[in-house]
Amino acid sequence: MSAPELAGREGAVSIEVLELFVEVLSQSETSASPGDDFYDRLCGAVCRLARMRRSLIFRYDQATRRVRAAGGFGIDIEAFAGAYVTVESAPIAAEALRADAVIEACGDLRDQFPPEFAALASEPMRLVCAPMLAAGRAVGILLADRPVDAPALDAAERYLLWTLGKAAALASVARFVATEAESSKQLQQRIDLARDIHERVIQRLFGVSMALDGDGDLPAQARVRCASETQAALVDLREALQRPLGRAPRATETTLIAEVERLSHEHPDLGMSLEDGSVFDMPPALEPLAQSLLREAVRNAQKHARPTWVRVRTGRVDGAFVLEVVNDGVVGTPRRAGMGLRLAAFEALQGGGVVEFGEREPGTWQVRLVVPYADG
Repeated sequence: MSAPELAGREGAVSIEVLELFVEVLSQSETSASPGDDFYDRLCGAVCRLARMRRSLIFRYDQATRRVRAAGGFGIDIEAFAGAYVTVESAPIAAEALRADAVIEACGDLRDQFPPEFAALASEPMRLVCAPMLAAGRAVGILLADRPVDAPALDAAERYLLWTLGKAAALASVARFVATEAESSKQLQQRIDLARDIHERVIQRLFGVSMALDGDGDLPAQARVRCASETQAALVDLREALQRPLGRAPRATETTLIAEVERLSHEHPDLGMSLEDGSVFDMPPALEPLAQSLLREAVRNAQKHARPTWVRVRTGRVDGAFVLEVVNDGVVGTPRRAGMGLRLAAFEALQGGGVVEFGEREPGTWQVRLVVPYADG
């Protein structure tokens, strides 16, 4: 195929991919469960356009903070639900992301993946890996396969798969941008709160202080006016403080138990464990706060101590949910809590809870969350 012919073919492929992207996205938006349905449909489209037998998308999930199988076609992604995926898990994925290119491998590939990926490489095949990269951000990878005796990819097919990877990355980045927009909205709400308190409360109280600071006795009419302005300022302040005072924990699609498992796998040197009897059905509304505090407690243990164990305990005490994270390895002068724990304490206040932290006994540090909740 000549260079002009290849350029024309690539242009046609780009248009086809864009049309496909819009089609898949619109179908997913009208679906009853639009989340991962998008990636399932995209995997199906990859098999249809690129003449693949099966396809699978792994991507970094902001909600669970780990790489997971997000969608698939011709293969059950539940087989990978417990797999901890990193670039070290699959050399072909690391190479594709590093080179920003479609990589192809053929033959018995079982040594290319850890045991939990047995469902993917159970037989000899022709496997291709397309990177999901957007604006320098490594979002994930797209894996697809053909029978081992199928022909190798040609230039147009490589370009098609590379473009599909870009389209999938674009979708993930768009969702990340939407999340950041929500964070900006929360920041603007706090700025508006400060402005309202300044304009509606502080200005009133400033006027009252000026009246009270004058010389001579305060006339009865002025006293009545000061009392009225003070009452009005209190009403305005009460209304303003009914708004959320701090950042709201991000919604999460995982659980505290799963987060303990993820962190223990990610940091095996910490000896992290969930104490027996600690597992119970946590109210879903408390999951984001509990997970946020857990991550912050583990981060502080790594940063400020030399822990050999980290123990996590949850339970119900007198109508309240209790989470405790304790670690050893505290050396020297007891440390002060950092900004992360202080912000987590502020989050807990919004739900009527409290966060306590400090040296429980010599050499150990405890972070404790107590939040009231109603059963049912």
